[in-house]
Formats: sequence, C-alpha cells, structure tokens
Amino acid sequence: MAVSNAVAALLNEYQRFAETEMKNLFAQDPARAEKYTLSLEGLTFDYSKNRFDEGVLQALFNLAREHHLAERIEDMFSGKKINVTENRAVLHTALRNFSGQPVLVDGEDVMPEIIRVRNKMKEFSAAVRNGLFRGATGKKLTQIVNIGIGGSDLGPYMVTAALKKYWAEDISCHFISNIDGTACAEVLSRINPEETLFIVASKTFTTIETLTNARTCREWLINALGEKAVANHFVALSTNAKAVVEFGIDANNMFEFWDFVGGRYSLWSAIGLSIAIAVGYDNFEALLKGAEAADRHFRTAPLEKNIPVLMALLGIWYNDFYNIHRYAVIPYDQYLKFLPSYLQQLDMESNGKSVRLDNRKITDYATGPALFGGAGTDVQHSFFQLLHQGTEPVPVDFIIPAVSHNECGKHHQILLANVLAQAEALMKGKTPDEAAAELRAAGKDEATVEKLKLNKSFDGNRPSNMFLFDKMTPFALGMLIALYEHKVFTQGVIWEIDSFDQWGVELGKQLALKILPELEGQANGEHDGSTGA
Repeated sequence: MAVSNAVAALLNEYQRFAETEMKNLFAQDPARAEKYTLSLEGLTFDYSKNRFDEGVLQALFNLAREHHLAERIEDMFSGKKINVTENRAVLHTALRNFSGQPVLVDGEDVMPEIIRVRNKMKEFSAAVRNGLFRGATGKKLTQIVNIGIGGSDLGPYMVTAALKKYWAEDISCHFISNIDGTACAEVLSRINPEETLFIVASKTFTTIETLTNARTCREWLINALGEKAVANHFVALSTNAKAVVEFGIDANNMFEFWDFVGGRYSLWSAIGLSIAIAVGYDNFEALLKGAEAADRHFRTAPLEKNIPVLMALLGIWYNDFYNIHRYAVIPYDQYLKFLPSYLQQLDMESNGKSVRLDNRKITDYATGPALFGGAGTDVQHSFFQLLHQGTEPVPVDFIIPAVSHNECGKHHQILLANVLAQAEALMKGKTPDEAAAELRAAGKDEATVEKLKLNKSFDGNRPSNMFLFDKMTPFALGMLIALYEHKVFTQGVIWEIDSFDQWGVELGKQLALKILPELEGQANGEHDGSTGA
C-alpha cells in the first residue's frame, strides 16, 4: 500500500518489533492474556498470542482511521453502493436486521420485501416439516436436495452440517454442486423420488452447472413419477420467474433474493431455505440473530474493542509487513468441518483482487492471503508439521466450543487439551538446548543428542487467535460467520479494493462455453498447443 503516514509508522514498528518473542511478552506482562481478550454474547476471543505490543496496535488502529474505516462501515450498513464495479449496495446485513429500522436503497426501504420473503420461508419450511406440502403421490418430503454452486451451495452445505444436531429426525439434506455427473449420480442413488424435494438455487436461473444438474434431476423425477410431479417436487431460489415457470416450477414456490446480496453472503437469504427446512425456521432465525449481534458489535464497538477489526488488522500486519500470505482456520468441532471451505470462498473471492477502487493496478503490496484448514484433531496428523517446523510461520485461527453436543467419556476434554496445547506450542516453541536436555534425560548418548536436537526443536513465536464459544448453537454459528464477513470487509477497505465483485471467475467460464461445442464436434477453435492437444 502507498507509504502514507500510517504505513510509514507501521514500517518503523516492524523494524523495532519484528524479532520480539511472544513468550517474552507474556513473561514481561502477566496480565497480557486478560488485556487482549474480548467477550461477545457467549464468545471469548483471545488474540494475545499474536506478534504485537501496544505500539504496533496503535499504529494498526491509525491505519484503519487513515482509511476512514468507521465511515466505510456506516456506508455499508446504510445502503450506499459500495460495490463500485457493479454499482450495487451491499446489504447482506439487512437480511438479519430485526431492529425495526428501515434500510434504504435509492430511497426505498428494502425491509418490507425482506420480511415478506422471510415469512414465506417460515410458512413453507413449516409446511414441508409438518407434511402439509407433500409430494405427487401424497408422501411426506423428507429428502431435501439443494442444487446450486458457489455461495448457493457452500453456505447452506456448511451450515446444515454445522447444525446437524438440530435437524428434524425424519429429514436429511443432500447437496449437488459439481458439474461432474458423479455428483448427481451419487445423490440420486440414495434417495426416493416420492419423498424428495429439490431446491434449485440460481439467481438468474441460467448458471450452467446448476441448470445442468437441475435438468438431470428433473429427468430422473419424470422417469419415476411423470412430468406433472415437477411442481410438487421442485422449488426455486431465483429472480427469473419466466425461466422458473418454464422449468415446471410453480411461481408461488419461487423465493426471491436481490442484487444487493452477493452469492458468498447469501445463506442469510432465501438461499438458506434448505437450512430452515432442516433445522426449523426458529433455529434459522436464531442463526440470523447471531449474525445481527455481530453486526451491532462491528458497527458500534470502538476499534480497540472490535473483534472483526482486530482480526483484520492482525491479518494485514502479517500479510503486508511480515510477508506471510496464508493463514489457517482450524475448528476443533467435527460439525464445523466444512467451515474452512466456506471461508475460503468468503475471503479469497472477496479479496483476491489486484485492482484498486481508483482503477489502478496494485503493484506494491499484497491483498488476499490464501486460506486453508480442516477439523482438529485430524489435521494435527496432516499439515501441522508445516505449521510447527516449516520455514515460514502460518497464523492460525483456532475455534472450539467449551461444551460439546455429544458429551461421551473424556472425548471433549482431550479435544480441549489438544487445541490449547497446539496454540501454546506454536507460541512457545522449544529451543535446541531444551530439546537436547530432553534427549539426555531420556538416556540418549551425545552423538544422538547432536543428531536430533535441531530436528526436535521448534522455532515458536507463531501467532494464533482462539475463539472459544460456550456451545455451538445456531446463534453462535451466525455470529461466527458474520465476524469473518466483517473481517474480510475491513481488510478490503484498507487494501482499497472492491470486496464484493468477482470478475476473476468470468474468463474460465467464457472459454468453457467456447470449448464445449468444439468437444462436441460442432465448432472449430484456435488454442495454444497444450489446450488444442
């Protein structure tokens, strides 16, 4: 980023602080953990195991102020068109607004329409769960199949998995997204057409992957139950009523959403219909209200006490000053196993940009980092070797509920012990002298000690955040997701990019549409030698 006063100050802070060891900061300040821990409605956020002191923090807050972060936050919540390349407002926050206050776009309050669709979702999800909306043969619809891709798949897929404990006993959810025919075949082989409800999620009702999968499922259903059954077994999440009706779906069973809702922010909208059916509308609303709690916090908390702002600024500190361009998200909760995949889209599609808001190419700083992750403790036995002893540090977000939904034996205590130990080990490390002492205590000779002490040492000083929830409820999950949304937005503001478009996905789509007729022998094209071959 341009060397402004705030950036210059941070460069100075980096020169002063870069070699400081976190374990020494804890030794010097016994109150460090208490000082750098925040609480929010059942969440404890401990960011003390990061490479900063007060001087670094104040310089980071000045960077946020220099980019007028508070004003930009208000611009988003108030409906200004901050998605500049598409000239759109960004109002996924309005979808979880229960304040009774209007939200205006071009002078029109969008809340009445949002509330109307919410109520329609409430009525329909209850009708499916209660057996009032039935299949063509009169059977209850218990197999829910969401057909979408990107935000129309990843959000509902992650949330329904995360809230599995809240599912109705007789309902199961399936998701089809990949254009690979195997994705369809595997789901269709496991369900009964008489008991299946297909939810086709496509704003334009033209997305090639989604519509191809939907047509395959439609043909499968017609072969089993006849064409008239489509109206009883398909609903649409879309804005294209004409195409929906042509498909055979009753227009009354189309649930709208709006241009001010980006795909990766859409699970709060009608795209969340599969969630509402699986867990019940009351739990879906609790999810929304958890996100609303995060919205209030982000909008009103001062920078120094603002969890998403702190997440974002620490990420920028590592990305742009330490040149660490990746981070890991590790939920120690099996139900959250798809959260890292969901956050990959949220973060990397939002901030994987190289053009500034003023239409200049970014050449002098890095934007979106690469995100990876998986469920602990599984990933301790896959990529944690790199986290502990790789040549570059990887900042980590650890996430865990204090209380499990499935308390059995000592499982959760062991899980908690592992997440606490991993964060401590990353921070403290082990010196070669300490490793040597352990080897000698184990009876190893000096030749073995010299051979192994470096291999058994750990650099440490590797940063992490800890998110500890009382319990992973729908409310807590909604809050967690929204905190990450606001972190990503904050980083986009400071990097001066549009976090809400995604032009980078277009070129591959265009070329695929060109290549498809060539593969089918209906056209000829010119390509590079590799593609042509």
